[in-house]
Amino acid sequence: MNRFENKVALVTGGRSGIGRAIARRLREEGAEVITAQRGEDDEFESIKADFSDPHTPEKIVAEVISRKGQLDVLINNAGMMQEAGIEEMSIEDWQRNITVNLTAPFLLIRAALPYLRKSKGSIVNTGSTEGLAANPNHAAYCVSKSGLHGLTRSVAVDHGHEGIRCNAVAPGWIDTDLNIDMIENSSDAEAFRRNIGRIHPVGRSGTPEEVAALVAFLAAEEAGFITGQVYTVDGGRMTQLSLP
Repeated sequence: MNRFENKVALVTGGRSGIGRAIARRLREEGAEVITAQRGEDDEFESIKADFSDPHTPEKIVAEVISRKGQLDVLINNAGMMQEAGIEEMSIEDWQRNITVNLTAPFLLIRAALPYLRKSKGSIVNTGSTEGLAANPNHAAYCVSKSGLHGLTRSVAVDHGHEGIRCNAVAPGWIDTDLNIDMIENSSDAEAFRRNIGRIHPVGRSGTPEEVAALVAFLAAEEAGFITGQVYTVDGGRMTQLSLP
C-alpha cells in the first residue's frame, strides 16, 4: 500500500521502540518521514529536540516546513516516565513529566495546525493504558497521559470542521527494547514472562509493529470518519477482570 505517497510525516521519539516502528511503517507506505528526539537518528532524516524546552516544538515544525514545504501527518510519540510516589516527587520532576508528555504535544499541534489545515492532515497521539488506569508510583505519567487523551478529543472537536482529524492509541505492555531489558534484568526472567502472559487474554505482550499498524490506519485517509478516539492496544488486559 502507498497510503502516504507524497505526504510528509513527523514522528517524535521516532528513533526507538514504538516510534521507530511507526516511522518505518509510514515510510513503507510511501511517506517522507522526519523524526525528532534528543539524539541523531541513524535511519531517518531527523531533528534534534529537547521536549522539556517549551520553545522546541515550534522550532521543529518550522524546520520540517523549511525542509519539505508541507506537513501532512503528526505523530506525537515522544514521552518519559519517572517512577516516584506523590510524596517523593519534586515539583520540578512533576513539571518535567507534564511538559514532555502533555505540553510538548499541545505545542506541536498548535504549531502544526496551519499546515495540517492546508493538507487536511491527521494527528495521532501515543497515549497509554495508564491514561485509563494506574500502576503504582506513576502519578505524573498517568496524569500526563490522561491529559493527552483529553487533548486528543478537544483537538478533534475544535478542528474537525477544518478537515483535521486527531486520534490516540493507548498501548499496554509492548515489547520495546526497554521493556525487554527490564525482563532480562529481572531476578527471574522466565517467571516475569509467564506473569506477563497471564494478565493478557491473548496470552502474550504486544509488539511495536502492532501499534504502528493501528497508527498508520488512523493517520490514513481511509479512516476519514474516525476522530477524537482513544484506541487501546493491550491484548485485552484492560478488559479482563482480576480473579476474586
